[in-house]
Amino acid sequence: MAGPDPGPAVPVWLAEDDLGCIICHGLLAWPATLPCGHSFCRDCLNGLWAAGCAGPPRSCPTCRASAAEPRQLRKNTMLQELVDKYSRALREAAAQKSIKEVGRELTELVEQLVGIVRNLQSQKHLPESGPENERSTLSMGMSSSDGADLALASSKPVTSDTPERKMKDILHDLEEIQKKLQENFTWNGALEEHLQVELQEAPSSSSHPLPDHSCPAPRRAFQFAQWAISPTFDLRSHSCSLEVSEDCRVVTVSHWPQTHLWSHERFVTCQVLCSQAFSSGQQYWEVDTQHCSHWAVGVASWGMTRTQILGRTKDSYCVEWKGNSQLSAWHMVQETVLGSDRPKVVGIWLDLEEGKLAFYSVADQETLLYECPVSASSPLHPAFWLYGLNPGNSLTIRPVNV
Repeated sequence: MAGPDPGPAVPVWLAEDDLGCIICHGLLAWPATLPCGHSFCRDCLNGLWAAGCAGPPRSCPTCRASAAEPRQLRKNTMLQELVDKYSRALREAAAQKSIKEVGRELTELVEQLVGIVRNLQSQKHLPESGPENERSTLSMGMSSSDGADLALASSKPVTSDTPERKMKDILHDLEEIQKKLQENFTWNGALEEHLQVELQEAPSSSSHPLPDHSCPAPRRAFQFAQWAISPTFDLRSHSCSLEVSEDCRVVTVSHWPQTHLWSHERFVTCQVLCSQAFSSGQQYWEVDTQHCSHWAVGVASWGMTRTQILGRTKDSYCVEWKGNSQLSAWHMVQETVLGSDRPKVVGIWLDLEEGKLAFYSVADQETLLYECPVSASSPLHPAFWLYGLNPGNSLTIRPVNV
């Protein structure tokens, strides 16, 4: 009888961020879901509330909505099962990778042994065409008086105990092992490499941080002067945890929830779009990130789902500073790690004529951080995310210095 069904596999689109706690930045442990729908590790949530770092007493760290008493927190068993399955999938993937690596190393070792044996064989000038050539080689230089001995020798089976014959047997066995290893491992490796090449060559690929040298973006910020704009935050889109300055160019995580009228156009998390939408042409703007511990800047369509995070959808792109010495680029839940240097000011170059998006560090010296293809099937707006657990975190759209 078949064993119990282990349950459905973890969906391929599920990423660690979907099962992560924004407080500890790890996978959820004993996940507790608040009435607003946001989930956190129970211990992280209790520790945050005990320290009084989440704004109003017992409020959601993400949206600041009122939450339940700590003793009323219950485990979200469905989330816990997903976390467990995701963890098992990661372990299995690591094990499979380890097996493949061992196979590749073994294949390389056998190839080296084959090379060594062939080298020794060539140094000894061994014949390669079989026993008949061995006999003819032995007969060369012999006198006619040795004919009887030669005839007698040829009537006896050729011994395989000589070092030369043993070497040939070893070479044959190694070649058989090499063939089997290649059948089991090399084909899979070649397939993976082929798929990676196809993905890199695909027009929509955004996994490579280097620019396309066939039509590179300008390398220095002052070259963007003629395309510089100063976009403004859209007051309809920012979440109730954010407040916007009078000139609509500074957005800040508020200490208390704002009394904005709720609508389906407002983000649930600490995100905001700009009013300006671009479907053609070339634009450039800069964002001061020095006063924000965790942030993301990029572009998104107005239709981006208001419960999603910037860079995790097909219609949004961004670079993100995680506050743990890691800068990454995000698109469609695919992360590209860019380095550990934190840019103080980020310049965004949007070239919809060429279908390219580029990010620069422009505080001290201009450095290209990341460049990728971009599709403007829908108009794109400048987009921003701020870490909601630190009231006072702010991002500023600053004038472009030329």
